[in-house]
Amino acid sequence: MDPDLLSSFDTRRVGILTGGGDCPGLNAVIRAVTRTVRSGYGATVVGIEDGFEGLVESRVRELDVRDMTGMIREGGTMLGTSSKGDPWHYPIEGTDGSTEIVDMSARVLESIERLALDAMVAVGGDGTMHIAHKLQARGVNVVGVPKTIDNDLAATDRTFGFDTAVSVVAESIDRLATTASAHHRVMVIEVMGRYAGWIALHGGLAGGANVILIPEIPFRWDAVFRAVRDRATRGKRFSIVCVAEGAKLPDGSEVIQQTDVKRTDAKRLGGIGEVVARQIEQGTGLETRVTVLGHLQRGGSPTAFDRVLATSFGVAAGHCVCRGQYGVMVALRGTEIVPVPIEDAIARTSLVPPDHQLVGAARAVGTSFGDDG
Repeated sequence: MDPDLLSSFDTRRVGILTGGGDCPGLNAVIRAVTRTVRSGYGATVVGIEDGFEGLVESRVRELDVRDMTGMIREGGTMLGTSSKGDPWHYPIEGTDGSTEIVDMSARVLESIERLALDAMVAVGGDGTMHIAHKLQARGVNVVGVPKTIDNDLAATDRTFGFDTAVSVVAESIDRLATTASAHHRVMVIEVMGRYAGWIALHGGLAGGANVILIPEIPFRWDAVFRAVRDRATRGKRFSIVCVAEGAKLPDGSEVIQQTDVKRTDAKRLGGIGEVVARQIEQGTGLETRVTVLGHLQRGGSPTAFDRVLATSFGVAAGHCVCRGQYGVMVALRGTEIVPVPIEDAIARTSLVPPDHQLVGAARAVGTSFGDDG
């Protein structure tokens, strides 16, 4: 870039962190931001380790373009991440094993000042964007990048990591279908997504699941049993049931694996697959097994789609942060990457509308949502 043009930008030191759960494509974003900021604007990039914990505990390192070789294809995050580093809800463990939740936001602001960071790029999902919005309100220059396999940030049409997670679900259903067919069983597959059913919907549809259970569409046991039994009476001696971890039971309750006070959202969902499998076996007499995909959906190399999207997000974030366009999150709208106010990103959670076109497509090919719809 022309040196005269470089001098017109005030951003000289940019911090970048990855917060919340890991997902494929994080390293592609770090790579794109680093290369855009350093090569395009001559600014320094400071990598903050383990999300906001790195700011609380002053764990950072400078990133160079040479560090980015091959990172586009790497899963995980070279900086590390944490779901328990909210500066306003920070867990401190005592010597007696107890946990105290304290406000460490002042220390974060001190770290940003001490590191002389002109601006920050925060890569994460809903929780990270909420923290970024709070920091922006305290005078920190922030640009957000939407990351979550759950695809539940309303301000963007798609988050990176989602496509990879869906691909894992679809491939897993393909594999489960062969053993389900061989043993004439019902196979229940539990997938992630928290309060949104996007992974279960897309993955279940792609894998040809016979029943898909998601949080947004209440289901009844009799309708699930009927869908499985009807296949059996038609000579289809196996069924695949794809259930989202956040799907509510017919009585409206959630299945919670555990409660973790160190997290801002203390509920850790999980276990509904076992409940569904047990109910199906008892209600139909058909042998039923369950597979919980868990963190397999987060791991491994990103798909080509996620590599491209993550790179596009990273480049756009690099331009925003160096040109002084703060308080925004880069978002996919149609085919374009555009900046949107961070408050728009956290205004609501993107959930599956019960009348969504993909729900209609699934119903049209015979998929049950356990509601006789």
